[in-house]
Amino acid sequence: MVGKEGTIHRATDSLGTDGASHRAVSALGTGDTRHRADSTLRTYRRVVGLTGAALPVVSFLGRLPTATVQFGSLLLVARTSGSLGTAGLVGGALAVGQVACGPLVGRLADRHGQRTVVLVFSLANALAIAALVSGALSHLAPGPLALLGALAGASVPLVGPLARARVVALARGSGADDRTVNAALSLESTLDEISFVLGPALVGVAAVLAHPAYALGGAALLAAVCGSGFALHPTATATHPRGAATHPRATATHATATGTHPTATATTTHPARDHARTPGSRASGARPRIPRSVHALRAALALQGAMFGACQAGITALTERLGREDQAGLVYAAMGVMSAVAGLTMAAVPARLGLRLRWRAATAAALLLSLPLLWTENLWGLYAVVTVLGVAYAPHLITVFALTERAVPPTRLAEAMAFATSAIVGGQALAVAVTGRLAESYGPNAAFAVGSSVAALACAIALTARPTTYTAPEKALPTRVDEEIGPHTGEPQTIEPHARVHSEGEPHARVHSEGEPHARVRHLPRQGTNPPP
Repeated sequence: MVGKEGTIHRATDSLGTDGASHRAVSALGTGDTRHRADSTLRTYRRVVGLTGAALPVVSFLGRLPTATVQFGSLLLVARTSGSLGTAGLVGGALAVGQVACGPLVGRLADRHGQRTVVLVFSLANALAIAALVSGALSHLAPGPLALLGALAGASVPLVGPLARARVVALARGSGADDRTVNAALSLESTLDEISFVLGPALVGVAAVLAHPAYALGGAALLAAVCGSGFALHPTATATHPRGAATHPRATATHATATGTHPTATATTTHPARDHARTPGSRASGARPRIPRSVHALRAALALQGAMFGACQAGITALTERLGREDQAGLVYAAMGVMSAVAGLTMAAVPARLGLRLRWRAATAAALLLSLPLLWTENLWGLYAVVTVLGVAYAPHLITVFALTERAVPPTRLAEAMAFATSAIVGGQALAVAVTGRLAESYGPNAAFAVGSSVAALACAIALTARPTTYTAPEKALPTRVDEEIGPHTGEPQTIEPHARVHSEGEPHARVHSEGEPHARVRHLPRQGTNPPP
């Protein structure tokens, strides 16, 4: 009995200990989750502190017209002309205009600053949208209507891409770490997702209650007022060409794409002198080249746009087959809302998960989550699959935009962001045109199959591409980046900009010691001695 009781007591004590341990582990996990959530909120507060509370609101309202006009023009022309073919022609012309002129808008913003460029294009876009509405209501022929659609697309001020370039410039200029930069890109992508959900929804409401022309009229008003507000906001000077030379990455960065930390040390710079020596400045007259590795990133974004376009065509075809055409917009909205939520949570991803790993994970998730669409036959199944698929969209966009930001020269950041957005729009427009016909002939599964195939190509690019991080040429760098005492000789040393110096406190923080292949350490001559030949 005693033995049994001892055994029982020991078992009870063990159970109690295990229970306490379980509670301790649970409390630790809860505390870690709460700490991560608090850290994420602090990061977003830093982003808003850099931009001010008004800029995200103005930029969101300024990008709503872009999301409204594409869908609104289709409904407007279809109602006024009675022809879906004419509506498709105008919508295609609008997309072509935006794809063709988007990079030009970004290049002009890099060269002349965002303020003038955005102001001019915002007013021009408002007039072009108003002309398109007037032409549709006047029953113009398809040719002139398509021309007006192309003008409306070509004059888009690209508030979204330029807002990305602006907040990145503000963050880099303030010395913020890459966690803050990634959070800024997450916030911008979330604003994009919400705008592309809300814009078509507003068009649909206007079409049901009154006429699509009212939605497009509101878009023209927003383009003029909020586009101008974005242009005239005090932060517009953050991307002025005169400030490019003092951009932290223009003077010293590490040379790997997988890390996420800028150099930790810098010395005093001389803006006037450095501006004259920086590639791409007006004084030098030369523009730094976009590295070839960026082409893979642009291809990935074009494929994501194509995947979204194929899914859009498949969703439309399936809801029509089920006799629930009115549900197509709500299905898109469910996908967009989930994508926006996933985008906001990207700021909580640990820094040890590098950008290339995130890129691969996002493309793999998009491929795997798109496969169930091939066997979806009912409305509720479509809602479930498409909503879950939205988890992969924003993380992929955010990651590829972050890789693009690191790969391009700071003096061409707006152009690179505009080109990336044009790649998405172009891929989507082309996929809608092709897969729409496939869906009509072979059913929605044909469009979904194209979407999965495109996702597989995007995943292959992510697995094989090797994006780089832009480093300014040595002739454009300050002669001294940081000076410290050598560990073996006692002599002062200069760490060249190509040495990888991670910011303090990061998980992978380390400074390469002398002799390591990535660190190039140059000894400075002692005072009073001749320098080595």
